[in-house]
Amino acid sequence: MGLRSIVLALVMALGVATAASAASEKAIVAGGCFWCVEADFEKVPGVRSVVSGYTGGSLQNPTYKNHDGHYEAVEITFDNSRISYAEIIAKFLRSVDVTDAGGQFCDRGSSYRTAIFVSNAAQKATAEAAIAEAGRVLGVKVVTPVKAASTFWKAEAYHQDYYKSSDIILTRAGPKQKKNAYTFYRQACGRDARVKQLWGNQAAFAK
Repeated sequence: MGLRSIVLALVMALGVATAASAASEKAIVAGGCFWCVEADFEKVPGVRSVVSGYTGGSLQNPTYKNHDGHYEAVEITFDNSRISYAEIIAKFLRSVDVTDAGGQFCDRGSSYRTAIFVSNAAQKATAEAAIAEAGRVLGVKVVTPVKAASTFWKAEAYHQDYYKSSDIILTRAGPKQKKNAYTFYRQACGRDARVKQLWGNQAAFAK
């Protein structure tokens, strides 16, 4: 390969990388158990990755056993040429109970509250408009807040893609054996049933 061909190949590769970077955007949301939110959004066309973690608190290096003050959240990386931030947020709101300020479904406490964490003014305006629209659709007050994004701490490796596991369910007291653990947890917690009750045919992921 001649020098000209090498230079051309490098320029083309740089162009592809730049285009991919320009199309990539992140959304950070908290919707109760991060296993469930990750499982939902990894199925969405245009979403490149979903990472479970902790955010919104002041504690440094939070862990599953100690993330006091933080929300369980996910960081969604998506191709905004295929799906917009507005569509991501609309799906998120329709996958949670936006009327519950005390947690989500069977998971209670501040770690399991809903929230949207925004990185810029455009995201803030989009999120606030989506919340207002959700309130009009439901005819109730939406308690999901919009907050400025802060450090997103990636959760431990065993939390990533947890929904794909079939034999271990994790609790604050430690792991327990349970066949089809994630499916059992999600059904027992009443997540999909409540989302369908609230959102009807607009429910984003409930089966």
